[in-house]
Amino acid sequence: MEGLKPILEQLIRALSPGGSLCWQVGNYVEDGEIFPLDTWFYPIFKKLGLQLRNRIIWTFEHGLHCSLRFSGRYETLLWFTKTDNYTFNLDPIRVPSKYPGKTNFKPGPKYGLPSGNPLGKNPSDVWRLMEKEWEAGLWNIPNVKANHPEKTLHPCQFPIELVERCVLAMTNPGDWVLDPFSGVGSAMLAAVRHDRKAMGCEQDSHYVLEARRRMNLLLAGELPYRPLGKPVYQPTGKEKVSQIPLEWTRTGEAVCSCEGSGG
Repeated sequence: MEGLKPILEQLIRALSPGGSLCWQVGNYVEDGEIFPLDTWFYPIFKKLGLQLRNRIIWTFEHGLHCSLRFSGRYETLLWFTKTDNYTFNLDPIRVPSKYPGKTNFKPGPKYGLPSGNPLGKNPSDVWRLMEKEWEAGLWNIPNVKANHPEKTLHPCQFPIELVERCVLAMTNPGDWVLDPFSGVGSAMLAAVRHDRKAMGCEQDSHYVLEARRRMNLLLAGELPYRPLGKPVYQPTGKEKVSQIPLEWTRTGEAVCSCEGSGG
């Protein structure tokens, strides 16, 4: 943690007064014990003068299965700002209202008029990106596994879609987006897709080459990409892998076992 402090100091120095810093982390596991990294990082950022605006949950349906604890299905994203005068564009990330016809019921000049915003509602700090809306409250964005269209050689790659929400809400067209640990360039791709300028730092030469390759594909309109807000795949029950194995049935009825890791 302390080794990151000089990097964080330089990031904050370079951050514009109206800018934001997003720090996405998971949990560290040692000998079966969980260490939530966001709680470790928060005091460091706070001592450096940043203010926490949201602690966002990114959830996904698939990951490592566990047998001695519940399987982890989320990571956290800490959104900090440098000042109180920061960029936040709510309209580009609004979600459809659950009850768009709801009206003001209190007596007054607005009585009987629609109480919501015609563009939709605030998605909250816990988002679920499924179907055509994000209203359920969780950022349910698939993590990048073997069958993900964006999969590259990076073992811990995060999806472009995750960054796009931050880019749309926390920057304006023409702004700079910097990723100090850019990997294979997902954050830079998200920025360029939405008319922002992008910079990245990466020490692994293989990842740098892959990031350049992906950027060239994006500029050529050929980048494999999971579109923003695309429905998360739900099995229909017709696929063999989603059916109950014959070995788990007894006289034609499903048997539920509480042993093992589960799905």
